[in-house]
Amino acid sequence: MRKLCANLVREDGLDTVLEVPIPEEMFSSGCNSRSHKSLYTNVKAWMRSHVDRPAPSPLGPGAELQLMLGVIGAPLVPLPVQAQKSINSHHIKEDPIEASMAKYIIQQYIAASGGEQALKSVNSMYAMGKVRMTASEVVTGNGSNTGHTSKKVTKGGRGAEMGGFVLWQKQPDLWCLELVVAGCKISAGSDGKVAWRQTPWHQSHASRGPPRPLRRALQGFDPRTTASLFSNAVCLGEKAVNGEDCFVLRLDAQAAALRAQSSGGVEIIRHTVWGYFSQRTGLLVQLEDSHLLRIKSASEGSVVYWETTMESSVEDYRPIDGIYIAHAGRTTASLFRFGDSNDGHTRTRVVVEEVWAVEEVDFNIWGLSMDCFLPPGDLEDDKKQGSSDANAMVKGARPPIGFGSQALPGIGHSKVAALDIEDSDE
Repeated sequence: MRKLCANLVREDGLDTVLEVPIPEEMFSSGCNSRSHKSLYTNVKAWMRSHVDRPAPSPLGPGAELQLMLGVIGAPLVPLPVQAQKSINSHHIKEDPIEASMAKYIIQQYIAASGGEQALKSVNSMYAMGKVRMTASEVVTGNGSNTGHTSKKVTKGGRGAEMGGFVLWQKQPDLWCLELVVAGCKISAGSDGKVAWRQTPWHQSHASRGPPRPLRRALQGFDPRTTASLFSNAVCLGEKAVNGEDCFVLRLDAQAAALRAQSSGGVEIIRHTVWGYFSQRTGLLVQLEDSHLLRIKSASEGSVVYWETTMESSVEDYRPIDGIYIAHAGRTTASLFRFGDSNDGHTRTRVVVEEVWAVEEVDFNIWGLSMDCFLPPGDLEDDKKQGSSDANAMVKGARPPIGFGSQALPGIGHSKVAALDIEDSDE
């Protein structure tokens, strides 16, 4: 990862320190090549403040990038996670057999990750890595079997957009993520009171309900939070994942939590998380979650459902200060839209994929204070507007979907806003 960039204003000036490192692959072209010049143009744009960048057009590649970042960039887990309490202090025999098995599996996971004492010794962490994102769509009308698939090949012929991320975390509810992909930056975080997100196409907005951990942190970065989340799960049995025999744990968000995260015409019907833990190593090898949204348009009078399913494979565990952290993985998100529609396209499926790799991980970061997790200054104004602002967002947000020269057919503003709502919490 490249942390320094040549001064783009003065040739004799000091190098610029990048807030979010850039993958070395982006610098692979020769110095005199056209792509190299284009790269530095993009780097210059990356360092501009997000408020100076115009929102992407609802058509074309800018909207495709908006879709990828909105869906897979910074999703949250369905439930808040408190500081971990020792599972050993709980009498497993008092629970039903499915819950008892899940707690036993989590005990093995804690031991495999480095042990309870090692995990408790961590009060903060830092991770930096690179990502590669792609998106595709499949549209089927009126229940027929005919459809078309459109895939866009982007920079460098790789069929993907490259970028990097930096994650800081102090507790399960204190975290901050910065993600830059193809010149577009999103920020997200939580100060322990409210979780928020900031993108070039939206003003800063808070998630509804109590703050929740970042899903990305559960992809092998934070064993302690992962153990806390699944300590209340149930064991469904066994399943082979990529040739690895695994125990399957399931956790469902309660109705009260779903109501707290719903807003206006957007209702979360369900949100479920599955964890696949290797029987051989005890480590998490796959994370899945699925949530279903019901979106009612007041102007059109139609009801549309969006089902989002995310599947993350977690690989390449390495010990960092005695704690095993995943250093590579792949996440695939599938969005399926169905329901009433006035234009005949009643089914739409969008697939977004991210391949990620971690370059650096460290624990117990000195100087990581609460100031590092403060929300943006304009978030307070947004919070004071209350739920009416959330309703306006559902009605007025521009659609973050478009491939090639046209957007997905049959998707109005109100139907797509929930994608960037992610868990319908914005």
